[in-house]
Amino acid sequence: RRKLRSDVAAAFPNLSAEQLAEFIPNKEELNVIKIYSHKGEAVTVYMNHRNPILFEVEKALYPTVYSLWVYPDLLPAFSTWPPVLQKLAGGADLMLPGVVVPSSGFPQVEQGTLCAITLLGNRAPVAVAVATMSTAEMLAAGMKGKGFAVLHTYLDHLWEYGDKSYPPTLAPLVPDCAAEEGAGDEEEQEGKEPVNSFPPDPVQHVDIGDLSLKEQDSCAELLGKEEFHENRAAEPAENASTEDQQEPEDSRTPQEQMDALFNQCFFHALKCKVKKSDLPLLTSTFLRSHMFSCCPAGQQLDIKKSSYKKFSKFLQSMQNLKVLQVKELNKGVESIVEVDWKHPDIKAFAVPEGFSSASAAQDSKNEDREQVYHAPEIIPLYGVSTRMVPLFQESGHRKGSILSSSEVRNIIINYVKTNELVDESNKNFVKVNAILCDCLLDKSEQDEISHLQWDELLSRCLEQLQPFHQVTFFGQEPVVRKGNIEPINITIAQRSSNKKVTIIKNLELYGLDPQCVANTLQLKVQASATITPVPGAKDRVQVQIQGNQIHHLAKMLLEEYQLPRKYVRGLEKAPKLGRKK
Repeated sequence: RRKLRSDVAAAFPNLSAEQLAEFIPNKEELNVIKIYSHKGEAVTVYMNHRNPILFEVEKALYPTVYSLWVYPDLLPAFSTWPPVLQKLAGGADLMLPGVVVPSSGFPQVEQGTLCAITLLGNRAPVAVAVATMSTAEMLAAGMKGKGFAVLHTYLDHLWEYGDKSYPPTLAPLVPDCAAEEGAGDEEEQEGKEPVNSFPPDPVQHVDIGDLSLKEQDSCAELLGKEEFHENRAAEPAENASTEDQQEPEDSRTPQEQMDALFNQCFFHALKCKVKKSDLPLLTSTFLRSHMFSCCPAGQQLDIKKSSYKKFSKFLQSMQNLKVLQVKELNKGVESIVEVDWKHPDIKAFAVPEGFSSASAAQDSKNEDREQVYHAPEIIPLYGVSTRMVPLFQESGHRKGSILSSSEVRNIIINYVKTNELVDESNKNFVKVNAILCDCLLDKSEQDEISHLQWDELLSRCLEQLQPFHQVTFFGQEPVVRKGNIEPINITIAQRSSNKKVTIIKNLELYGLDPQCVANTLQLKVQASATITPVPGAKDRVQVQIQGNQIHHLAKMLLEEYQLPRKYVRGLEKAPKLGRKK
């Protein structure tokens, strides 16, 4: 930890002693993990508060976006247009035509300088990159060519290792349009070299032809706003005072505005989209298929920017107002089971202009035609059991610590190498010491086995750990549950008169609404489908449809819903296709 602090101080000399102590704390837990990039490069990642704060490649330290949101001035920053972020997150480097030239000029950097990339209007960095040329060379090249080699961005896999939070909104230190002249005066007073070589208008340096059509629209809109602000600054003081009087129309904070937007979309969805026959309705389906479509054009629902932070807390507040009732029909899967349609807030809600009940119903139909379902991301996890504690305590993990398979693999490899257990005569084998013997071998094997192959060592280790899994539904926080996730179970049952029915269970665990699945199947195969309680299980339902419909189910679950085959059991019971005699 002391060495890391000195390395950070050497890499980022503008950090104060207090900031350094806060950055690399003494008493808080600091974890180190090793990951591999798609090129095969080993990357060491330092984790604090469950967020990656630094990563090290070839003995060079780099801050993550999580660290730069706390210390936004740690690196010299360059701005780009918001639409460019999608390209950067996809692995592209930042080209100079996409860099915005501020009126105050670029920061002076040399080739190879580590820089932060921000979006226009927000000082919070969204990428870490290395300059491929100096500031002077960028200007001399006419702002053409590659300017920055991007190492890490918001929304990439390294960002996903953390809490997946969004960039904060940080206002620019000096608004360009308001302080152009003031900044120039200050530089002349301080005796610095004037920056007349930087054109005041970003249009001169942005080659619009190099951006996509969507980016052109965004750039034009942003540039239009800048020109508008500049023209407004030149207007007489009387006009400015009248505008100041008009501006406080919406004095609410961004958080209060997001709360109001959630309330509006919530009541709009209940009034125009949800019917009694839709209940029980998965909360994830309600948010994704109903509330999102009620959001006004140009706005976007983001629960993390509201005061609730989680959609479940928002629904809990509505339940406290007795608008609806939410129940956990399965562990970790909540559904809306009842709505008070006579509630005064629902009755009093007026549909905003531009929306109507008919258009809302049409939107709902269009959404049903489109594939709005997103298969959840399911990650197997492993908990450190009592028996395995001696093997994992060297890496700082205790009983109950939850790890991914790659983390388990790295811990075992590091343990073997640290204790020099690799067999010198055959490196495919590992010597079994006392701790490995106690943790991984049965009593009958302890006197017989002295070496294990790498694969067997790792598989035995995973078998001895407690199974967990993490499920992340679209637009929701990850949920960690004990045990392995139950697959969607498809069975064929015999009924009277030799009739067969297909029964599907556990759809809710994957964010699928059983009623929607039943309705879709009913239309596809033209057979009656019903929802029935699961025998012997409280608050669990199953879909039952006439005939052996496994072929249709397989196509729907695997192709349309994109669920991995390993999470669907019973597909082998499909009827064999052949000629009927």
